[in-house]
Amino acid sequence: MTTFNRPIKICFLMYPWERISPESDTTLRIIHEAVGRGHIVAVTTPTNLTIRETVAHAFCSVIERKSYTRSAQHFHKSATFKKRLLPLSGFDVIFMRANPPLDVTVLNFLDSVKDDTFICNDINGLRIANNKIYTAALYDPNSTFVPATHVSKNREYLEKVLLESDQEQMILKPLNGFGGQGVIIVEKKSKSSFRSLLDFYLGANSDQYVILQEFVPGAEKGDVRILMLNGEPIGAMKRVPAEGEARSNIATGGKAVKHTLTKEEKELCRQVGPKLVRDGLYFVGLDVIGGKLIEVNVLSPGGITRINRLNRVRLQAKVIDFVESVVTAKEVLMARKNQYRRLIEDAVDES
Repeated sequence: MTTFNRPIKICFLMYPWERISPESDTTLRIIHEAVGRGHIVAVTTPTNLTIRETVAHAFCSVIERKSYTRSAQHFHKSATFKKRLLPLSGFDVIFMRANPPLDVTVLNFLDSVKDDTFICNDINGLRIANNKIYTAALYDPNSTFVPATHVSKNREYLEKVLLESDQEQMILKPLNGFGGQGVIIVEKKSKSSFRSLLDFYLGANSDQYVILQEFVPGAEKGDVRILMLNGEPIGAMKRVPAEGEARSNIATGGKAVKHTLTKEEKELCRQVGPKLVRDGLYFVGLDVIGGKLIEVNVLSPGGITRINRLNRVRLQAKVIDFVESVVTAKEVLMARKNQYRRLIEDAVDES
């Protein structure tokens, strides 16, 4: 049970419970940790958000305390719920764990409660970082930490970039893709094929943006997933592609292996960590190749289960520690504010 002074009320805005992969799911580990500490945990999905009498609510499944078991996998199978329509502002924390792509309507629902409830990740941060432009726009004029990146709908411009590149290969991917979907290697010598690919990726009316990015040497050997919490790295793993596969995502057959952060990767974390915190992006996943940042995953970054297994750690404990510290700080601030208000009221009432 928690040593926190009271149970925190946490709502996980996520994918459906029945779609969780209990062997590997990161969200499940965080929920399991919170319930194990005695916190009140509810889960809901974007489709369950509701406005009732001008107040934002959600149809929630509140996890019964008796559901807790030591095994997260067994907990997932045996958990029991109470179905309730609950006001979102009543929660201390709303944990955003919905899968990409981002539904901006969800953020509109949360706008009304953002001043009352700690939202992780912050909705304004999600607005600016929910696609790969966030990474591409990080200020790095010498491409020290971010590969040279181009984002456009203009076919002629993208063809020109490929032809003028110093490399024989570049990476092409859709702006709003996730999980390695649509990521391919294009070759400078295959101009005609590149045009066909652009027709496919951009759509008939050029209504989709694409990314054309510098090919980072070593990509064929895999990438590194770094989990960042409050601007600091808390764990990492290397993802090695399956044979004959260019992508290293676990969803595409990649394999996770133990990894210790290099000097370049630590410096990268020091460079981007403060900006992530300023933008309210407290729990994110960085995808890194050759010391360069390829993507920032802000909606539902995964990796906790595999990093835990490879390093015999429990990163979910750090996540809930952080959530507890934020709620504590807010309560201390509010108590101090109320104390000062009483002093002012007493000063007026004194004869």
